[in-house]
Amino acid sequence: MLTIDELAREAGLTVRNVRSHQTRGLLPPPEVRGRTGFYGPEHVERLKLILQLQNEGLKLDGIKRLLADPGDRLLALKKAGEEREPPAIVDAAALRTRLGLQPDEAAFKLLGRAIQLGILDSRGDGSFNVPSPALLAAAEEVVTRGISLDHALDLIDRVTRQSRVISREFVQLFLEDLWKPFQASGMPDERWDELAESIEHVRPLAAKALLAVFRRTLDEEVDATIDELARGLRVSLGPDRAG
Repeated sequence: MLTIDELAREAGLTVRNVRSHQTRGLLPPPEVRGRTGFYGPEHVERLKLILQLQNEGLKLDGIKRLLADPGDRLLALKKAGEEREPPAIVDAAALRTRLGLQPDEAAFKLLGRAIQLGILDSRGDGSFNVPSPALLAAAEEVVTRGISLDHALDLIDRVTRQSRVISREFVQLFLEDLWKPFQASGMPDERWDELAESIEHVRPLAAKALLAVFRRTLDEEVDATIDELARGLRVSLGPDRAG
């Protein structure tokens, strides 16, 4: 359970924004204990959905009408499409040790870049939120194998941008083949659960398909590179030494 200050911080809003949404009827009231109101995960999800809809150009009055009836169902669809890791918290000293960083200006810049890429989120007390511990562990592993953290961050940046393009393609498939026909049919009550189930099953299938294609193309690139290196060695060593 969260206080209003914690709720605002979690949702990326100000306390004033939260109070305004609650006054407008966009946010359900908190659970009051004593003289303090407490908010739960459903409030966080509602605020994030409101922010997302605002970013897509909807006005608050329109958002209120949208959330009046199918709002909770939209949240259910959103949850069906999510598969997030439990986040972690790591302090700065442990982070520098894991990533092989010295406490200097270069390390400060690298950590700043990791925050910019969304790999870390500073808590303001010398520790960091880690939204994806698996991604941090992967960065740690490649650093121990001799790849610089700077180059690893470059790669994560490029992969993130390319992955976002592919993710949008999958979401577009959902909109075209599932959502639009559902909307055209009048969004019947009995089909909301069916739609959520479709999203829940399609999401891991999309991830599996992407991983399968990546493995195949990575194998092809590795084979081609090894062949090219072998040809280079034969040329540099000469026919006798190359065997």
